[in-house]
Amino acid sequence: MLRPIGSMLNSRYAAALGALAIGAVAFSASAAATPLPLFPFILTPPVQSAPPPVQAAPDENESGAIELPARLKRQVVSYPTREAPGTVIIDTPNTYLYYVLGGGHAIRYGIGVGRDGFTWSGVQAVTKKAEWPDWTPPPEMIARQPYLPRHMAGGPGNPLGARAMYLGGTVYRIHGTNAPETIGTHVSSGCIRLTNQDVSDLYSRVNVGTRVIVLPMNRQAANAGDKRS
Repeated sequence: MLRPIGSMLNSRYAAALGALAIGAVAFSASAAATPLPLFPFILTPPVQSAPPPVQAAPDENESGAIELPARLKRQVVSYPTREAPGTVIIDTPNTYLYYVLGGGHAIRYGIGVGRDGFTWSGVQAVTKKAEWPDWTPPPEMIARQPYLPRHMAGGPGNPLGARAMYLGGTVYRIHGTNAPETIGTHVSSGCIRLTNQDVSDLYSRVNVGTRVIVLPMNRQAANAGDKRS
């Protein structure tokens, strides 16, 4: 029996709609199972590398700023002496400071000493210790060098450096320096200078009351030669 043409068209139209519906359901199920990628126009923030660590400014007082000759570097050496352990001996002509350890040994430090006409000798005791000391030039120094400041607070720019040990009632000190290149020379007005690293080491060993022997320029320190170092 023949079906009317209109009925056939309606049947095909309904079938097509059914197929589309089934496809849509399948697509929806697939989409639910697989997450969609991000849209390409959504930008993620650029990856930023961590900034380099901030480094402390070089300390202009440290002896690391220059390379001292081997003989002026702090070291334990052979040094027979009758002086008691803990005694400090200043070998002015050789620009050495010895801290007596006993048992025939001492720690030897390179130092700067008084320039021509400003060396001295004798026995004193440490009467005061100070960290990053202030500097007040004595009147006789100002008379010779009127351009000097009357007072300077302690700090990296202070010529006394990181530590100072005051000797008796004199104007002399064992102290650090902001000019480590002067170690091994005759340059001061009578004070004994070490690098800031060395004076800090010595400071940790020396106490108030420590005996300090300063040898004169015209006398070699006994057993202080490099041959026994």
